[in-house]
Amino acid sequence: MAILVVTTDAPLVEGPSQGAWTFADWERLPADGRRYEVIGGVLYMTTAPSSFHQWIVRRLERLVGIPAEDARLAYCFPAPIGVLMPACHPVQPDYVVVRFGREALFRAGRIYGVPDLLFEILSAASRSYDERIKLAAYATAGVPEYAIIDPRERSLNLYCLVAPGAYAAPRCFTAGDHVAFACLPGLLLPVAELFAGAPDSSL
Repeated sequence: MAILVVTTDAPLVEGPSQGAWTFADWERLPADGRRYEVIGGVLYMTTAPSSFHQWIVRRLERLVGIPAEDARLAYCFPAPIGVLMPACHPVQPDYVVVRFGREALFRAGRIYGVPDLLFEILSAASRSYDERIKLAAYATAGVPEYAIIDPRERSLNLYCLVAPGAYAAPRCFTAGDHVAFACLPGLLLPVAELFAGAPDSSL
């Protein structure tokens, strides 16, 4: 997905200067099929994802979301869904996991608070955004687990919070591996299955 920093003089979007965007400003943006996010007061926009990206989202639903919900471990949602956390007002992660028992986070069609696990799927244009800007923002917000899926490398990097605002070095999982998540006990994600069977794996 192409990542564009939306400037105030751009004809596409009108709003405050970069660094001053709020949730209220975000709510006034058009429902035009683009994904808008606000991190640290800066507005970011992503364009339509590739079919391979969406295939991986569907595989997450099959391999993580449905098993987690069937086992009453967690609620799982693909984008677009607004998630409002400290310094992120809001973001729309590719896939969101919130443990059962934390239903108070869901209200007014949004998630207000810190999910237990977030997934982002890299593209050539989003790599720096997901691996730097969102990584820092999610750590600051206190997201316990952050998984970055790399379709090019057929891999998954899992970041786990070790201190306020700080992730440990990522654990890298490749095609032969299964990933366990702290918030989903007993569930194992086979990395190779995230990419298997896609009708078009163009990056």
